[in-house]
Amino acid sequence: MASIYEATVTAPVNIAVIKYWGKRDSALILPTNSSLSVTLSQDHLSTRTTIRASKDFSGDRLWLNGVEEDVSASKRLTNCITTARKLRKDMEQQNADAVPLSTWGLHICSENNFPTAAGLASSASGYAALVSALGALFELPQTPSELSRVARVGSGSACRSMFGGFVAWQAGVSADGADSFAVQIADRQHWPELQALILVVSDQKKAISSTAGMQTTVETSRLFAERVKTVVPQRMVAMQNAIAARDFAAFAEITMRDSNQFHAVCLDTFPPISYMNDTSRAIVSLVHAFNSAVGRVAAAYTYDAGPNAVIYALKDDMRDIVELFTSCFPRPETVPSEAFYANSFGVFESPDDAGTRISKPEVAELAQTVGKFSAGSVRRIIHTEVGDSPRVLPASESLLNAAGMPKHARE
Repeated sequence: MASIYEATVTAPVNIAVIKYWGKRDSALILPTNSSLSVTLSQDHLSTRTTIRASKDFSGDRLWLNGVEEDVSASKRLTNCITTARKLRKDMEQQNADAVPLSTWGLHICSENNFPTAAGLASSASGYAALVSALGALFELPQTPSELSRVARVGSGSACRSMFGGFVAWQAGVSADGADSFAVQIADRQHWPELQALILVVSDQKKAISSTAGMQTTVETSRLFAERVKTVVPQRMVAMQNAIAARDFAAFAEITMRDSNQFHAVCLDTFPPISYMNDTSRAIVSLVHAFNSAVGRVAAAYTYDAGPNAVIYALKDDMRDIVELFTSCFPRPETVPSEAFYANSFGVFESPDDAGTRISKPEVAELAQTVGKFSAGSVRRIIHTEVGDSPRVLPASESLLNAAGMPKHARE
């Protein structure tokens, strides 16, 4: 029986607490500033990718969530594949017995374990999964940081999803991007009490893409120049110190201030860019009100280029936050309880109980004061925690069948 050359991996989503916004080189995706993120658990949010190489494949083919896509239509995708092939070819030239995988066609199948309609960007986990699978298939000797440079040319933030825990993407200064890669600041076990709550406000495509928005900001915002020159370098140091000390109050304040300034820079862009909506701003106010009600900084919000909120909190405080937000933002009647809030951490006896009780009197009083927003203002709530790096899965978890075609293909 002929050998099958294949690898299947999963890769995580990451959410930045010091934001990446702006490129100094669009082709190589070199950022104007360094950034720092928290990798989230793959048990709740991940991309699974299987890649098989075969001399019998006529060319490269790609299926995303069961639908075939044109590989050649994406320059970023082809750049990642070409770079990985070159690294493999270098190995083959040094070993005459190596199987010439670099010359064979590839079948790539990729699926998310969260619905596309969740409104969550999947490019980071998607390209991290692609590069991790290529690395495993080609048996590349490069370190995760070295491979993160390959992931970066697919999607900038993907380089941070090559690690678990807390990750910094170093902007670098080299014109060729050799010093622009990701490094792990701390692993997931360093601060396992940290959790995240994602409030999906909208699943609609952004009116202004991140790529277009970044370029306009770089060209027109004076506030952006100050952010790159002074603010981000100082915050990178302060955030790394907060993570090292597991100082949540410091972590939270830096996270919220950086999110606020990122969106202020977007508004300082000309014409201005507004990614948040009224529900997003209401969540900001509610987080500050919650912190005031409990008498300390117990929750922190952050927003990427969109209206969806991510709230960070420690495990002991997250129950109160979940009770508050499921009460103030009711589930739409058309959405099943399990789909609205999966109750993965046992906050309620069952998902049906979400929004029906608040344990602490001061939080209950706040909820009564705020009242209830329209059902559906928040479409879905995802409760997760700090996660690990990409995982290599056994052959039994492959997304391809014996013929090398998707098991879950759709027309």
